[in-house]
Amino acid sequence: MRLLALFLIPLAGFAQRAAIFESRPATALENEKIELLTLNKGGAFVSLVLKDDAEKMNPMWNPVALSRMTKGPSRFGDSLGHFLCVDGFGPSSKEEQAAGLQGHGEAHRQPWALVSQSREGKTQQITFKTRMPLVQEGLTRRVEIVDGEQVVYVDSTLENELAFDRPINWAEHATIGYPFLAPGKTVIDASVGKCQTRPHQNNPPNRRLVSDRPFVYPAAPLKAGGMADLRAIPDPPDSMDHSGCVFDPARRLGFITAINLEKRLMLGYLLRREEYPWLQEWMNYPSNLALSRGLEFGTQPFDVSRRQTVEMGKMFETPAFRWLPAKSKIGTRFLMFYTRVPAGFTQVDDVRQEGGELIIVDKKSGQTVRLAASLTL
Repeated sequence: MRLLALFLIPLAGFAQRAAIFESRPATALENEKIELLTLNKGGAFVSLVLKDDAEKMNPMWNPVALSRMTKGPSRFGDSLGHFLCVDGFGPSSKEEQAAGLQGHGEAHRQPWALVSQSREGKTQQITFKTRMPLVQEGLTRRVEIVDGEQVVYVDSTLENELAFDRPINWAEHATIGYPFLAPGKTVIDASVGKCQTRPHQNNPPNRRLVSDRPFVYPAAPLKAGGMADLRAIPDPPDSMDHSGCVFDPARRLGFITAINLEKRLMLGYLLRREEYPWLQEWMNYPSNLALSRGLEFGTQPFDVSRRQTVEMGKMFETPAFRWLPAKSKIGTRFLMFYTRVPAGFTQVDDVRQEGGELIIVDKKSGQTVRLAASLTL
């Protein structure tokens, strides 16, 4: 009841309200350009739309809607949109399972309390808190938007309640889905170079890529010979693969973008490489078009157990986990944006923030998209 009361507090000029997404309580944060929905349980970003888009195309993965489309059950449980994997990214060990710890950490399964909402000038913010009782950590996440901007700014703080340093696994499981993600229509770009295909055993029949092989994005080795262009979605789709790529160490800020070329809509992320050095791409392309692609930026190259990341140590000279010191806090910051692109804008070669703007460059077409982005990384 206390949480509901927070939703009902009227604040002049503050565009935050209670909402429902797929029968689940959510919080809407909006300005005149965009609307973002965040689930109250688990904190997932489940919808991001342009206010002037008549179709209201949402790029975020919605397995509930896809299961309706395919008339089959969803096998992804509480997973929706861009959800947070902390502390844990991948399966838990048998001992952790026996202790009640499930895969992908606790955060996306916990209730998130809305603890503050405010406006300062043109900036609106809402702040959520949750606690993870099994790993004994606390999480605070602040989400901000600015009037007139198509950018969402996200700050998170993770607190260790225990008296010893610990390796943590943290990933932003940003996931796009059909119909935004479609064969022949959607392309993915990122400021990555060195990559590795995920190791797999027993040669699963639906894998296109060679197991455990280094490559340079976007050209990945195919089991059938030749190379696959990972920017594109295979047509027809009928495969599932993972790759782990390190963000360019020469850049302080890494980027990921996805463009639907037909609708000329682009979703993108800009992040601090020191906090999120890795990009895992989960390329789930079933033939029934229930497509999803994880643009999962975090502390490790693959969604594997804590024990495996510690044993891995490093790949491509880049650590595979992050330390959370005793009785201390660590933080992260990233932004995401959603915008239209001009005709002929088909790839992203650079995303940078300068002078209160995001500058998004397609060298092939010679075009640049500029978005107001007044809060810096």
